[in-house]
Amino acid sequence: MWLEKIKLSKQLVRSVTEAGYLVPKEVQLRTMSRIIGGQDIIVTGPEGCGKTTTYILGVLMRLKQMPEDAPRVLILVPDKERVEAVVAQINLLNKNLSLRTVSLVPGAALENQLNDLADGADIIVATPDRARFIYLKLALDLNKIQLFIVDDAELIVKQGLQLPVNELANSIIKCQRLVFAELMHARISQMIDPFMRNPVHIEIEEETEAVAAVFGQQLYQVPNFRTKLNLLNDLLTINDLPKTVVFVNTRLTAEKVYNSLTSRNKHVAAILNPVFFESKGVSSVSEFLDSEELNILVIANELSHSLDLQGVDKLIHLEPPVEKETYISRVIKASDDEERECIVFSTDIELASIKKIEQALGLKFLVLSLPDDLFVDVESKTKTKIKTTVKRVDEPERGEAFHEKSEKNSKDFNIGAGKKAKLNMKRKHN
Repeated sequence: MWLEKIKLSKQLVRSVTEAGYLVPKEVQLRTMSRIIGGQDIIVTGPEGCGKTTTYILGVLMRLKQMPEDAPRVLILVPDKERVEAVVAQINLLNKNLSLRTVSLVPGAALENQLNDLADGADIIVATPDRARFIYLKLALDLNKIQLFIVDDAELIVKQGLQLPVNELANSIIKCQRLVFAELMHARISQMIDPFMRNPVHIEIEEETEAVAAVFGQQLYQVPNFRTKLNLLNDLLTINDLPKTVVFVNTRLTAEKVYNSLTSRNKHVAAILNPVFFESKGVSSVSEFLDSEELNILVIANELSHSLDLQGVDKLIHLEPPVEKETYISRVIKASDDEERECIVFSTDIELASIKKIEQALGLKFLVLSLPDDLFVDVESKTKTKIKTTVKRVDEPERGEAFHEKSEKNSKDFNIGAGKKAKLNMKRKHN
């Protein structure tokens, strides 16, 4: 079946068959020829659709059988656990034991990793911060990299590792670049746009069936948490507001949301089991429903493992819960005639959680447009300041003991590269 649909070597076909992959998945059918052909690609698809196996097969097809004196593949993943999983998958499919794989992760003994690199490596699997750290130590040679792969890009962005990814990518003179993620959003695009070369975007959709009858789901995509608070106040400031529950992830966030409400909204709001005595609170959802004065209840997900929401007219998830099962339990209908409005707010970083909920529910959220009069907060971005020394014209000459570093001793470029790739905004990620 593999040979009929994908041009893999007989050795690889035997490896994937022995590993239990009897037929190629959609992601392999749509991307393998492009990977083997050398094209830059972006692949988005749900967890479990076969993205990792796809690029590993591409790597094994692209590499020559004999090892060389420098790494030819660099794979960046978000954390140590993911590094170990990718290395295990490579070992499962790589029957050519002459190809050497080295992992670089924070926390491991640096000397051992440097020794592994010195012994020779064809494939490097690393976290971006560790790879950059070792690169700046001049121990990671990127001059012969043929494939630069970023996996779980949404998690890399969530961890704030965009800078080392960009610096490593820009330090490679010429190679094929592959990016894999569960979904695309603006922050991922900002990270990869500087180094991708006319990529094709391949999106894999997983067909699922609805688990049960659920309420309609609506989604607001917002840039940041402060804009969430502004939008929440706008949605709550209406006449005859129905009984509304606002879910957040922690009790401290519940206090923050309560204190951010306008005076009108705060007058009819309470917190379920508040942290601070001065906050208006209730001890149960039924107490909130029985109250004639309260229309808004703020609940922390960490306190809400089993809640009876019968009688609640409107659910607003200011933050998606950590566990998708928590969200699903709240939006399943108890009866066909039950009605409840369900809204969730999401930033770009949280869209991966929304995607998992959609897959589990078997339906797409209806994306709503933000109100025209909504005040959108712009969060200030702290820029890294690079200290520069500007020599004044009238500055006296220094003594003979002072001398500038020679260019060959500077550690801001890859020694041996045909073109020196400057690393700006250096920041240690170790």
